[in-house]
Amino acid sequence: MCAVAELVFFSGTMDCGKSTLALQMDHNHGQRGRQGLIFTRLDRAGSATLSSRLGLSTAAIEVTDELDFWDVVADERMRGGRVDYLICDEVQFYSPVHAEQLARVVDELGVDVFAFGITADFRTRLFPGSQRLIELADRVQVLQVEALCWCGSRATHNARVVGGAMVVEGEQVVVGDTAPEGPDTVEYEVLCRRHYMRRMTSHAARAASLSPEVLPFDLDLCPVPVRRPVDATG
Repeated sequence: MCAVAELVFFSGTMDCGKSTLALQMDHNHGQRGRQGLIFTRLDRAGSATLSSRLGLSTAAIEVTDELDFWDVVADERMRGGRVDYLICDEVQFYSPVHAEQLARVVDELGVDVFAFGITADFRTRLFPGSQRLIELADRVQVLQVEALCWCGSRATHNARVVGGAMVVEGEQVVVGDTAPEGPDTVEYEVLCRRHYMRRMTSHAARAASLSPEVLPFDLDLCPVPVRRPVDATG
């Protein structure tokens, strides 16, 4: 009995290894003789590239507003090619219509879709594409690699930093981490909820710790939980 195709959404914050896993999954399926297509959108490394922060990258199909996943898969098959699965990275930048197209590809063409992306933006609001994938996916899987806030606690929020200062207003999609540091440089940083709510980025923490007017406890560091060994004897 053949396995039923699935739409799986792998989600998490930045720095949790989404793109690295996307590359690994493509490798693993290829090793088993399966053939797939790789898609991405607005990757920091440039157009038509899927890249990870570990330095790995591969060529990909750039997802535009006009792209129709059904047409791409159907055209490939009409030319005699096989398409067993799709790897879709940076899906937070896809549109809700793209998400619906992916669901149709799974249901009507029997193609597995493995989607990777961030759920919420720098304002803690869901990206429309991610929201639609959560609504449609057969499975939503939170990645197990935990990104860490500068304080050492688990990072749960994505912060946008412009010229060293955290901002909570602006366009939802702005690609960052691509230019040398300057007054208008856009960067992104992952924070725990406590420091996100207090607008305390690593930049702000360093500046505060260097100020003679700020006492150490004013930094309000998050305590890192101590893990005690378990007594196996009970």
